[in-house]
Amino acid sequence: MPSELGRFLSTRRARLNPQESDLPRGGHWRRVPGLRREEVAELAGISTSYYTRLERGSSSSASPSVLDALTRALHLDDAERAHLYDLTQLTATELHHPRRKNPGPSAARLLAAIGSAPAILMGRYTDILSWNTAGHRLIAPHLDEAAPSDARHRPVMARLLFLDPLVRDMYEDWQQAARINVGYLRLTSGRHPDDATLASLIGELSMHSPEFARLWAAHDVHECTLGDRTLLHPAFGALHLHYQVWTQPDDPDLRLQIYTAEADSTESRALSMLSNEKEIDVSLPQPTPSPQPTD
Repeated sequence: MPSELGRFLSTRRARLNPQESDLPRGGHWRRVPGLRREEVAELAGISTSYYTRLERGSSSSASPSVLDALTRALHLDDAERAHLYDLTQLTATELHHPRRKNPGPSAARLLAAIGSAPAILMGRYTDILSWNTAGHRLIAPHLDEAAPSDARHRPVMARLLFLDPLVRDMYEDWQQAARINVGYLRLTSGRHPDDATLASLIGELSMHSPEFARLWAAHDVHECTLGDRTLLHPAFGALHLHYQVWTQPDDPDLRLQIYTAEADSTESRALSMLSNEKEIDVSLPQPTPSPQPTD
């Protein structure tokens, strides 16, 4: 049975265009897309039998030099290379539930000092540990602002993105946000294969969202760092924002996501209003109820 490592390698070679590789040109008919196993082995300078064992899960040990060679042969980016290394370290182990995290005093001080920029502190599972007023009003104004303080029922960004239609409709390019989110969870699962809470979240999303299941099966990985995003906000309309994600130095599982906008732009004025103590209508529109039959 293929292992996580085998499935990852298989999906990486399937996406490659043989015409763009360094292989000799040939007119051989191809039964499957991408490169064959023997072609990946040739590009990496290893035997076909050894590479086949890696894909089939009958061997998970590989030296750093072999992994670097596979990185080059499969054109892996930095996040994929890190995931490849994580997968080669997997061993059979029992699942366990890590202790729930709470934001420490340093993170709380940082959130308070950020000012008008929307900021969200997330944990390993994209669970929202804390947010400032602007962060809450920007990404989930229909939720209680105090929701992150309940450790057992915190909002989870992945769950909101796939299972909450109100949040989903706020993303102009939902597909891109979904791919990044799933890619981050895939990367995290390679780092923490024994985390039962993470496995439960992935199972829940796979069961209730066919789109999540499809993206999860692709084995793509992404490291959330920075980018641009357009949110369709109920109070301000389309907001074209830049986001950056900062990993906390004392705990790599904690990530602070901050949204900013160009100076003197409509977006920057909107973000300032979101942080204002004055109440503004930031509620998301509720779904229209289905008409009831009449006698």
